[in-house]
Amino acid sequence: MIEYDSFYDKIAKINGWDFSQVKCHSEGVQWDFYEEVQKRCKNTDILLDIGTGGGENVLKIAASLSFLIGIDLSGEMIKTARANLNKSNKRNVRFLQMSSQQLQFPDSFFDIISCRHAPFNAAEVARVLKKGGTFLTQQVSEDDKVNLKEAFGRGQSFEEIDGTLKNKYIQELQYAGFSKVHSYEYNAVEYYQRPEDLLFLLTHTPVISNFGHNEQDYTILDQFIKNNQTDKGIQTNSKRFMIIANN
Repeated sequence: MIEYDSFYDKIAKINGWDFSQVKCHSEGVQWDFYEEVQKRCKNTDILLDIGTGGGENVLKIAASLSFLIGIDLSGEMIKTARANLNKSNKRNVRFLQMSSQQLQFPDSFFDIISCRHAPFNAAEVARVLKKGGTFLTQQVSEDDKVNLKEAFGRGQSFEEIDGTLKNKYIQELQYAGFSKVHSYEYNAVEYYQRPEDLLFLLTHTPVISNFGHNEQDYTILDQFIKNNQTDKGIQTNSKRFMIIANN
């Protein structure tokens, strides 16, 4: 976790969590996470976004809510989020540096809580969520980017059994008192249009741990591109799961 915290602080100084310039086409994506969040928002609701990064995603849905708070463990991410907030002129959003393991909010404070690709504490989520409120999380499955990780022989959750994290989170949410817990997943095909798009992914995410630190990494990447080049782009996969829970 210390390595990841340092990594995300470094990325935040560069671009926050903004992948909007990456040219990538996906086939088989079954939902847009923040659209799913927005569907469940009322204009009287207060929302907490855990692991908000640079805040790009929640700023897009701020108009659907009374108030929105985004938190992130990384101070650099919060700096980026606040800079994005200033540019947006949104008045109902605040960004705070905070650990998801100890949420510094009163009990039953939020109507809805979202968490995308970040760790969370189920007991803390249950504590600060109002009765009848909704928690949504999207996470990266173990078999995400599986051909990339196999090519490098390492990576995020490499060789872990697919579904381990999903089952862990479901059990934790049920133990925390959520009575309705539903899970969904998809395994989409991704096509990165250019080598530089794939390189951006590898240098701005922890998919391949310490990418570029090993002398052979760029040789392996070059061979991966040759082996997986198609008419649609450089092929890999995006495997995600989503959990929606009500207390």
